[in-house]
Amino acid sequence: MEQAQFSQPNNFATIEDVQRAMSEQHYITDRSLATAIFLSLKRRKPLLLEGEPGVGKTEIAKVLATLLGTRLIRLQCYEGIDINTAVYEWNYTRQMLHIRLLEASAVNQPAEMKEIFGPDFLMQRPLLQAIDPSNPTPPVLLIDELDRSDEEFEAYLLELLSDFQITIPEIGTIQAKEPPFVIITSNRTREIHDALRRRCLYYWIDFPTLEKEYQIILARMPEAPERLAKQVTHFVHELRNQELYKAPGIAETLDWMSSLLALDQQELTEGAVRDSLGALLKYQDDLLKVGGLDIGKILQKLRGAS
Repeated sequence: MEQAQFSQPNNFATIEDVQRAMSEQHYITDRSLATAIFLSLKRRKPLLLEGEPGVGKTEIAKVLATLLGTRLIRLQCYEGIDINTAVYEWNYTRQMLHIRLLEASAVNQPAEMKEIFGPDFLMQRPLLQAIDPSNPTPPVLLIDELDRSDEEFEAYLLELLSDFQITIPEIGTIQAKEPPFVIITSNRTREIHDALRRRCLYYWIDFPTLEKEYQIILARMPEAPERLAKQVTHFVHELRNQELYKAPGIAETLDWMSSLLALDQQELTEGAVRDSLGALLKYQDDLLKVGGLDIGKILQKLRGAS
């Protein structure tokens, strides 16, 4: 079977180009992740990203949309999400008004009545927007936190991810002129079905290494004192070794760093740590556990390391 040919993004000729471009957008990526992104773009195949919350999965889609100069279409998943929210919905109010106008004008031809189920009365939701044949360029479609949705909705996605088409009973099948670039994220609160996984490339984003997280802080906050950035990185990694309900991700690290800068801190002190822990830890049990640690001893240890 002959494989369909699609225009390829000319921004990235090599994996190194992906790394370089992501870095210019202040997203630090290693070669393995850059390879997964490169293959997803080149093969026009959905990329399923799993990992703990806050490790940068969603940000990848945002950065890609910027780099490709195209629109980001985001579908935020949740329990109970349905076709009306994710795919399409008929504009019932406008349909009723149109019917009344037809009745008032004494027009009741079958062809006229069929208009109410035409494109003019169709409200496109994210999935239909992503495969709209009139899109000037393929958008980036972000299906965020798919694990929060029901398995029935996940099954509905199979047609979209296989053929990039959606069937609407009243209209027929709508197929993308060119497939969108698809990023799917999951925090793994439940397992994604094998049928969907087979349609995707896969990558697990782990917590970053000490050095990588330090580079991320400096890339996102170049105004941050290097000493403070090193201390924050070491402190966060120390906390990840504790048995916390929710270990802080990169997003929390950056949030905490921003809070420390707002407090005009040049280095970590016990008082600053205790005052700002709510920017790093988001659960009361974790706050109590870390608050009960010998923070002074931890700071003394990391000052030696930094």
